[in-house]
Amino acid sequence: MEPVEIIEDGVLLRPWREADADAVHRACQDPDIQRWTTVPRPYLPEHAHGFVTELSGHAWAEGTGAPFAVCDPGSGELLGSCGLVSVDGDGTGEIGYWTAPWARSRGVAVRATRAVARWSFGTLGLRRLLWQAEVGNHASRLVALRAGFRIDGRLRLGRPAPDGLQDGWVGSLLPGEVPEPGATGPAGPGTLAARRAAVFGRPQPTLFATADAGELRLRPKEEQDLDALVRTCRDPETIRWTTVPDPYGHADARWYQEHCRELWARGDAACFAIADPDDRYAGSIDLRLSPVDPLLADVGFMTAPDARGRGFMPAALLALSAWGFTALGLARVEWKAHVGNNASRRAAEKAGFSFEGIARGGIPHRGGRADVWVAALLAEDLV
Repeated sequence: MEPVEIIEDGVLLRPWREADADAVHRACQDPDIQRWTTVPRPYLPEHAHGFVTELSGHAWAEGTGAPFAVCDPGSGELLGSCGLVSVDGDGTGEIGYWTAPWARSRGVAVRATRAVARWSFGTLGLRRLLWQAEVGNHASRLVALRAGFRIDGRLRLGRPAPDGLQDGWVGSLLPGEVPEPGATGPAGPGTLAARRAAVFGRPQPTLFATADAGELRLRPKEEQDLDALVRTCRDPETIRWTTVPDPYGHADARWYQEHCRELWARGDAACFAIADPDDRYAGSIDLRLSPVDPLLADVGFMTAPDARGRGFMPAALLALSAWGFTALGLARVEWKAHVGNNASRRAAEKAGFSFEGIARGGIPHRGGRADVWVAALLAEDLV
């Protein structure tokens, strides 16, 4: 392919030049670029020089890719990188991008991606573009959505990042689906998708709740919690009312800790350990987003045996629900518990949940179905 220049929607896309090496090296010192892309670590000046003088040129000459420097058309300042990282013989290309840290929050990647997509379909005649990112890279996912990509699902990564997860997101874009310049799309600023990308794209927060015994912290599970978690999940009451494995061992606790990290990275749930005023494990509480209703979530919890009857769970449940309404934009949080689980029902009602009835055979339980109580808390209940 012959290298080209594209000017569209306030960005200039051009082939890389040797003079870009210093700016590329500076940009690729950014922790996010190193975390989410395949650039070498550490990223040295010779890596940048080799990319702009050799690798990018070979891709154009061999027709295997179309790497562009994304620049300000007026000043010429380097803003990022965008282009086709691969092109196959079946008319499919894969797009990749990064934004320099000094150019973020300006829509650079979205505008550049749309421009590359239009050129790929209109000039190269490609029939499909693919996008991939490691699960947890919510900034890249948001760019893809705003550029018109449909996120089709997840796939296992053949070569995950050393400190990353095993799954990746994959999306596709077809001709005629690229938004026009200036269009915001369904994931534009201020939308629920953008709001949640900002939340789940950052480390999981610590929440605070006030009980009669003092201040509680809701935080990610730590190594120090695992022994108490195992004891809690071996307790007869926990086994009776939940679906924890029986018997429960340290391997189960470590799997649960890792699973919680993956759920946060995917943006599917927020799982917290409840720490008492002395930072000892007092229970677990999870807020799980509905896969079919973006404004609905359900909550599940269990209390450590030596922390029961101290008012910890109602305080934690209220704090987590309030965070779900304010941070995630939820409208409704549901609670379900087996009919007869009076302790769980008391905690939910003390937190303000309104009892709504019984769902017969409402949840699976250890090879069968169990009747469950249902209650809910709405966002307006806390106003």
